[in-house]
Amino acid sequence: EVLKFMAHYRFTADDLEYLKTCPSLKHCESEFFDEYLANIDCSQVTVRSMKQGSIAFPRVPLLIVSGPLGICNLIETTLLNLVNFPSLISTNASRMVDAAQAQLVNDKKPVCIEFGLRRAQGPDGGFTASKYAIVGGFVGTSNVAAGKMLDITVIGTHAHSYIMSFTGLDEVKDSALKKKGTEDSYQLFSLVLKYRKEHGAEHTNDSELAAFVSYAVAFPDGFLCLIDTYDTIESGLLNFIVVALALNDLGYVAKGIRLDSGDLGKLSLKVDQVFKEYAKKTKLSFFNKMNIVASNDINEKSLQALTKTGHAISSFGIGTNLVTCQAQPALGCVYKLVELNGTPRIKLSNDLVKVLIPGSKQVYRLYGEDGRPTKDFMTSEDEDEPKVGSPVMCRDPYKEEAFEEVKPTRVEKLHSVVWDKHNGVVINLPTVQDSKKLVEAGKESFHDAVTALTKAKAHPVCVSDKVFDELHRMWNEHKESTQKK
Repeated sequence: EVLKFMAHYRFTADDLEYLKTCPSLKHCESEFFDEYLANIDCSQVTVRSMKQGSIAFPRVPLLIVSGPLGICNLIETTLLNLVNFPSLISTNASRMVDAAQAQLVNDKKPVCIEFGLRRAQGPDGGFTASKYAIVGGFVGTSNVAAGKMLDITVIGTHAHSYIMSFTGLDEVKDSALKKKGTEDSYQLFSLVLKYRKEHGAEHTNDSELAAFVSYAVAFPDGFLCLIDTYDTIESGLLNFIVVALALNDLGYVAKGIRLDSGDLGKLSLKVDQVFKEYAKKTKLSFFNKMNIVASNDINEKSLQALTKTGHAISSFGIGTNLVTCQAQPALGCVYKLVELNGTPRIKLSNDLVKVLIPGSKQVYRLYGEDGRPTKDFMTSEDEDEPKVGSPVMCRDPYKEEAFEEVKPTRVEKLHSVVWDKHNGVVINLPTVQDSKKLVEAGKESFHDAVTALTKAKAHPVCVSDKVFDELHRMWNEHKESTQKK
């Protein structure tokens, strides 16, 4: 998104005419609009970036932007907008995937599906959430437009309203379906009634059963039903089973069920128990492989609670709490001037977290003997790159007594040029799947203690002696000048 924005950054004639009418710009000379703004673009800007999907820690820049002060200021808000929300969504999604996969279900890791479009902040926010949920580790989305535009898997079920639109079995009494792989047509409805009687399910809701029969005819290879419209266990589950048995006679394998209300953990365990009983009773192994999907305001905490109490959910459909980022609705990335005309600049604050580390920098990830990252290390741009096996002095940027000498077994440079002022975009743009794989590889590379969802161990972000000295020189100079005044 950032690179596309920079490639097309221009003020149109209409833009300029509008700006001339703004009261706050009335005093500006015509040359400001007709010469400066009319000709400005990103052809004098260079951007270095971490790869999309990289694991990032506080104080490590996501982007490093170099260029004339004017254009760098003009693009600030858009760059923050394009980086903040995607980074937040990907992080939120990644944490939810970790929470969902804290336990195996039938020897498999549960997966997460993005269901948030209807609750997202507008269609643009919905599209961005769908895209970056996949980057964070989700396996699919209910957003068909995102599926088309991004080549990502589209997954969904029917709505409660679909079930409620049926009134009785007469609506599907003539329902027929071709046996898989043939042109021979069979009465699916008759098979369903046969199994309904054989398995003592004649007390179930007729209109719900009619809806399931109709859905099976439309999607025989993707038969996954929402079973909680009326009574989850006594109606929905049994209606699903009798239709699944009928489909099996015609060569189709039902996919599973979805729960959207009630105690998801207890209900999933009961459903799984019934499926296993039917697998044993009918000697049909596909009942042991049924997908149990759960939705209904799922968030990171509820995922952790389900793991604690136990469940048999194989797929989580997560919407509102993913796309609105309930746990943290905004990511506080900032865009700060660190160097002007070759001179480091600093922003000071009584709040230590807001004290800026001055100067243009390079950032490296240092790896230890076990092959895992141990520190992120910032140097001035003109310093030599740390060498494998050579001592590296790593300092806490704010604590003079906190330092450590390490000998990295591997050194990874975290930023590379992605937008060159002479050539524009200089990388192959990553696909969603490329970025997703990078997230997965990055998470696997760190110690579990660093990526833990609770009580995570901090990953140190350190600086070189030169960066430390420059920070404290400028800091002390400011203190001294303030005291003199």
